[in-house]
Amino acid sequence: MTDHSPLITETPAEHPFAQFVRILGKGKRGARGLSREEAREAMGMLLDGKVEETQLGAFLMLLRHKEESPDELAGFTEALRQRLQTPAIRVDLDWPSYAGKKRHLPWYLLAAKCLAANGVRILLHGGGAHTAGRLYTEQVLELLQIPLCRDWHAVSEALDTHQLAFIPLQDWAPRLQRMIDLRNTLGLRSPIHSLARVLNPLNARCGLQSIFHPGYQAVHREASRLLGDTTIVVKGDGGEIEINPDTSSHLYGTANGLDWDEEWPALAAQRHVKPASLEPEQLLAVWRGDEQNSYGELAVVATMALALRGLGQGREEAFAQAQRYWDQRH
Repeated sequence: MTDHSPLITETPAEHPFAQFVRILGKGKRGARGLSREEAREAMGMLLDGKVEETQLGAFLMLLRHKEESPDELAGFTEALRQRLQTPAIRVDLDWPSYAGKKRHLPWYLLAAKCLAANGVRILLHGGGAHTAGRLYTEQVLELLQIPLCRDWHAVSEALDTHQLAFIPLQDWAPRLQRMIDLRNTLGLRSPIHSLARVLNPLNARCGLQSIFHPGYQAVHREASRLLGDTTIVVKGDGGEIEINPDTSSHLYGTANGLDWDEEWPALAAQRHVKPASLEPEQLLAVWRGDEQNSYGELAVVATMALALRGLGQGREEAFAQAQRYWDQRH
């Protein structure tokens, strides 16, 4: 029996997201970056679940290969902020924590605790323990009695009570968390690791950002300037917001649409020996004054000074204030 049904000759319609993959991936001569508007639209589709799995992987890796631009980071951030609808919660410092520590303990958490004890309202947020061999903020919250919050109402209460709160990315931007979790599927970190540092979801007075890879610090500062945010970007130890006292630190700042730069010299006369293993209990011992740790205490004071610098103090004033906070923590 012969089948006389007509052949289907219509070309299938192109998926609306395909244009963004094509822009990034159209060969050496044809490819380009996304405009801010294109980035905002593309991230909007990603956040709204309007993208196929294959498109998501291709998009993230093409961005990673190209390296994201300030316009792209700003557009992505605007798409998320439009969808967040966060309540009005007063925050002094937005403190993203996505890298984890490998060489040294997370001394930055003692800096955050000490600042909070002196009335500085800090929002910490992170993306989970996604890379083996690293110690993440999430893993020491209970030890250091930092409130773990699962929604914005809990964040508001924790900030009013403790001036310090941590909220997982999973609980306020689950689709971004899912993109971060693709790290072990794709074999590379995606640009979402960078994006998470720019987001500043509660519009804090100052956003602190740590970007480890050279060249990216200025890109992040420019993205924050485009968004109208006040920000300091540093190459923090291990990718976390923590000044390494053994090396000089370059601060990339922006406030009121104007960029500024500062070079902070190393604080230690010679490099400290890296600990053989990371023992989180040591953080508590140093906090209580039961132990001393030269590297850790220098890192804590300098990181507090960084935060105070972001809130408008001059460098010398910030260091003096940070040292007083640390000396009087009990």
